[in-house]
Amino acid sequence: MTAQRKDDHVRLAVAQHQASRDHQYASGRYAGAFDDVQFLHHALAGTDCDRVSLRTSFAGRTWPVPLYINAMTGGSPKTGEINRDLGIAARETGLAIATGSMSPFLKDPACADTFTPVREQHPDGFVMANINANTTPEQARRAIGLLDANALQIHLNTVQEIVMPEGDRSFGHWPTAIETIAHAVDVPVIVKEVGFGLSGRTVTRLAGLGVAGADVAGRGGTDFARIENGRRPSGDYAYLEGWGLSTPAALLDARGRGLPLLASGGVRHPLDVARALALGAHAVGASGPFLTTLVNDGLAALIEQLTSWIDQLTALMTVLGAHSPAGLAGTDLHITGALREFCVQRGIPLPPCKEHSR
Repeated sequence: MTAQRKDDHVRLAVAQHQASRDHQYASGRYAGAFDDVQFLHHALAGTDCDRVSLRTSFAGRTWPVPLYINAMTGGSPKTGEINRDLGIAARETGLAIATGSMSPFLKDPACADTFTPVREQHPDGFVMANINANTTPEQARRAIGLLDANALQIHLNTVQEIVMPEGDRSFGHWPTAIETIAHAVDVPVIVKEVGFGLSGRTVTRLAGLGVAGADVAGRGGTDFARIENGRRPSGDYAYLEGWGLSTPAALLDARGRGLPLLASGGVRHPLDVARALALGAHAVGASGPFLTTLVNDGLAALIEQLTSWIDQLTALMTVLGAHSPAGLAGTDLHITGALREFCVQRGIPLPPCKEHSR
């Protein structure tokens, strides 16, 4: 049953992203929450491309690029093949990578070989194991040990679980469980959402639980409420599609709350990567776009896509005069639309425009 569910998740996620991509191409529109974040262009701000470094620091390590392949899958033979190819792509491009939830392995060690290819194919890279908040400290250590993981992701997915026919219905113990795991393992713990966003209040609470970082993982990418509702015969939770905070809104709400931030959710292209970095993320992740390319077009196409994203991010930073990912936080931003309204209603200071602050 678990293997079938994991295969269903891949099928439905790819279908969701493919439908969105087809609609965007047909309509000529590529709209998303990140479009409310605009860089103010300064024609003489550019630097030299060879002065730009993509290196960033997170979880005690230096990453070659501020981009990572975020948690996707594992637990069935088909998803094991996907993890193998994702590991190869990460190795060839220097990206950090997270596995999908390792609950299947913790329930049945026989499916370990659907997760281990990530480390086998990326032996020197930054690998994140992924578990849920119901995992015991001993199980967390087993997940880390299986992959020789550099960090541990704990995913939060209350909305997905509620819509999932066989999902959990008890979440009140999660803060205590997260704190217990964070103090029981020897690697940094990163708490992430699965596409509904971490609010500033949540990040503040996480900072007090001893975790090392947070992935705000906002609305705009793979919609797991929609995926799980697609597995329900009656589809009676359709009204929850689109629930949550967008990634830009979550970043603005969560910055300065005591934890270094990662950003994922609704990242469509390298410009969105640059925007997320400018809003304070240390690195930016994606899942759906990379999974769709891999499933539809193969490993070589995925490597080409990742390489192109890296090259284009370098080019964008050159135009903006940012010599490092952290340097993007010093660029001038113009916040518009629904994101600006969110900031005003929440009392969140808008990113200052240096030209106007002088």
